[in-house]
Parts: sequence; structure tokens; C-alpha cells
Amino acid sequence: MITFLEGTLAEAMPTHVVVQTHGVGYHVQIPLSSYDKLPALGQQIKILTHLQVREDAHLLYGFMSAEERDLFRLLVNHVSGIGPKTALDVLSGITVNSFKAAVVAGDPGLLAKTKGIGKKTAERIIVELKDKVGVAAAWEAASTGHAPSREEAQINDAVLALISLGYKQVDALKAVRQTASEKSLPTEELVRAALKLLL
Repeated sequence: MITFLEGTLAEAMPTHVVVQTHGVGYHVQIPLSSYDKLPALGQQIKILTHLQVREDAHLLYGFMSAEERDLFRLLVNHVSGIGPKTALDVLSGITVNSFKAAVVAGDPGLLAKTKGIGKKTAERIIVELKDKVGVAAAWEAASTGHAPSREEAQINDAVLALISLGYKQVDALKAVRQTASEKSLPTEELVRAALKLLL
């Protein structure tokens, strides 16, 4: 699994970038939300990636934030009928926080405004993701306006990252809480430490 690329931004379009690393140019498809955060051409870039292996191709999808990649993986792995292209369209059409708020509030109207998402698909997204996101305080906060503490937000982000990797919510939450109780760590470190407990 290629988890990120670090190199020079050789080409940047609203739909894809080319990252040059050690003489190799990697074509990476991106959402508009990541395009807005790209550095200038020729500058160094670190982009988080998701690799999809198909019979006819190996495709890389890139994101400038972990939240975007986590949401992409939740959509692709847990919502039937949504593939990578539609997941990119969702990220291009709605912010991660607005998406979370719509799921928590059960508002298919907001999701249905996104390109490629009809009312039925929006309702399916809410049904299939609500149990994945319902206990995450950060998602609840998006709809209620109560901001979680920095530590709570890191725990929630770590849990969502593990869910997007295919772990059950209960197991992910238990592992992250156990790790967080031992010492205060940033989100990426929490995920790594929790993975050791889960493996």
C-alpha cells in the first residue's frame, strides 16, 4: 500500500497532479478540495494517497489532508454503489465538516446537491455511515456546535482513520482510548500505536 508520496509537484490540474519522486512521475487523481491546497509548481509536496488495484490498472488517489482521505475511504469501503470517482465528486462538492453535519443530522438534501449523488444515494450514505460516525464526538460537534477538546478531536480522528481502514468501530475506539490513556500523542501517532494493539 502506498500511503503517501513526497517529491516535487511536476503538474497540477483540478482533477489530478503528477508528483516526481526519484525520477518517477506518479499520476494522482485528486478532489477539488485538495487542488486548492497545492503548493506552486516545482515546489516540494507531501500528498496522502489511497491505492486502488484493479485488473486493468493501479490507480492512485491523493489528498492534502487526512480528513479528506478518511472520508474518501469511508465512502468507498462502506457505502454500496459508491466508487472512487463518485467519492472524489463528493469531496469536490462539499467540505468534510459539512458532510459530517449532514450525516449526523440525517439531511439527504445537502448531500444530494453534490454531482453524481441523487436523493436515494444520499439517503443510503446516511443510513450506511450513521452507525460509523454516530458515536464520534467530532461528527456530533459538527451539527451541534459544541467543539470537542483537542484531545477528544484527536481520539475521534484516530478512530475514524481506523474505521476507514476496515476495523470495527468498537475495536478501534477501545484501542485508541487505551493508547491515549497511556500518553498524549498526535493523531498519526495514536493511529500507529492503536494499530499495534489491533494487529
